[in-house]
Amino acid sequence: MIGHDMQLVIAALTGILLAVLMIVRGRLHPFIGLLCGAFTVGLLAGLPLSAVAKAVQKGVGDIIGGTGLVVALGLSLGAMLHLSGAAAALAKSALQLTGVRAAPWATLGIAIIVGLPLFFETGLVLLLPIVVAAAEEMASRGGTDRDAAKLRLIMPALAGLGVVHALVPPHPGPLLAVEALGANLGLTMFYGILIAIPTAVIAGPVLARFTTRGVRLATPIATETNLVIAPPARLPSLLIVLLPVLMIATGELGQMIPGMRGEAWLAAASNPVVALLLTNLLALPLLFGKRLREAAIQEAVWHETMGAAGAILLAIGAGGALKQVLVTAGLSDLLARTVLMYSISPLVLGWLVAVAIRLAAGSATVATITAVGIMPGVVAGSGVSPELVVLAIGAGSVFFSHVNDPGFWLVKSYVGTSTADTFRTWSLLETTISVVGLALVMVLSHVI
Repeated sequence: MIGHDMQLVIAALTGILLAVLMIVRGRLHPFIGLLCGAFTVGLLAGLPLSAVAKAVQKGVGDIIGGTGLVVALGLSLGAMLHLSGAAAALAKSALQLTGVRAAPWATLGIAIIVGLPLFFETGLVLLLPIVVAAAEEMASRGGTDRDAAKLRLIMPALAGLGVVHALVPPHPGPLLAVEALGANLGLTMFYGILIAIPTAVIAGPVLARFTTRGVRLATPIATETNLVIAPPARLPSLLIVLLPVLMIATGELGQMIPGMRGEAWLAAASNPVVALLLTNLLALPLLFGKRLREAAIQEAVWHETMGAAGAILLAIGAGGALKQVLVTAGLSDLLARTVLMYSISPLVLGWLVAVAIRLAAGSATVATITAVGIMPGVVAGSGVSPELVVLAIGAGSVFFSHVNDPGFWLVKSYVGTSTADTFRTWSLLETTISVVGLALVMVLSHVI
C-alpha cells in the first residue's frame, strides 16, 4: 500500500472504532455515534470539512430515499399483524397440528413464513409468547426439562427470523443491496430462499440440540396491548403475510417472459413499495373488519409503527452517511484494486467487510449498507454475480451478535437467558447463519 492508502485504512478504522466507543461505552444512540464516525473518517482521510458534510448529506438522503418507505410500510404491516392477533392465530394453529417431536420444525417453518414481511424485532415480539406457551405444553407432555424444552422451540424460531432478515428481500438490508449492486430482485429472492432453508435448519433445530443443554431461563418480559380484537380468519391472515413476497416474485418472473401481456403491471407489482402499500391497504379491512375506522385501532397501529420507524430510520440513515464518506474518501476503489491484485474472491471480500462493520457497529442493516456501498467497483471489475454478492454480504451482516447489537439485548430480555448464555445460544446461532450462509453461497457460485 502507498502512503495515501494506509492513511485511508487508518482513517476508516479510527472512525469506526470511535463510533463503537460512543455507542457502547458512551451509551449514545447509533445515529449520533455513526455520524461522528463518518466525519472522523472524512477528516482523517484528508477530505475538506465541506466535502465531508456533503457526503454525509448524500449518504443519508440516498438511504432514506431508497429504503425509508419500505421500512415504514413493513413496520406498519407488522403492527397490523401484531395488534389484530393474525400472526399469533396463525402460529397457534400451526403448532396445534404438530406433535412434540415435530414442534421445533414447525416453529422453524412458522418463523420463516411469518418473518418474510416483518422486521426481526417485530417477528420476535409476535412469536415468542406463542412459542413459550407451546414449549410449556411440550415439556409437560414429554416430561423433559422445561427450560431445555422452551429453548428447543425458541432457537428454531430465532433461526427462521434471522435467515430471512439477512438473506431474503424485501427485508431492507437485502433489498438495499439489490438496488446498490444492480442485482436482479427475483433471482436474489430465489437464491436467498434456496440458501436460507438449509441454513435455518442447521442454525435452528440442529444447533439447539447442543447449545441449549444446561441453560437456565429467567422469566422473559411480556408485551401487552389494551386492544380487544377477535383474531381474523386464518386464510386472510396467511394471505396478508405472503402477499408482498408473492407480488414481487410474480412480477419478477413475469418480466422474464418476453412479450407477456400486462408486463407494465407486473413490473409495478414487483416494486417493493407498491407491493407493501397494496398489502397495507388490503390488510386493514381483512384484519380489522368494520373496526378499521375506530380511532383507538388507527392510533395503536400508527403509534407502534412510528415509534419503531424513527429509531430504525435514524440508525440506517447514519449508516448510509458513514458508507458514503468511505466511498468518497476512496475506500471502494482501494478494495477493488486489492481484489484484482491479490485475487481475493469478491464473495469472501463482501462477507469480510460486512463482518467487520457488524462487529464494529452492531447493526446488521448498517453492516449491509456500508458493505454494498463500497462493493460496486469490485463487482463491476470481477464480473461476479451481483445476486451472490448480495447474499454473501447479507450472511456477513449477522456474524456474532454481541453487546453493541440492540438485537442481542432484545433476545436476552425476551428469551430470559443470562448474558453468558445469550452468547452461547443467540450469538452462536447468528454466527452459524453467517458461516453456513457464506459456505452455501460459495457452493452456489460453482453451480450457476
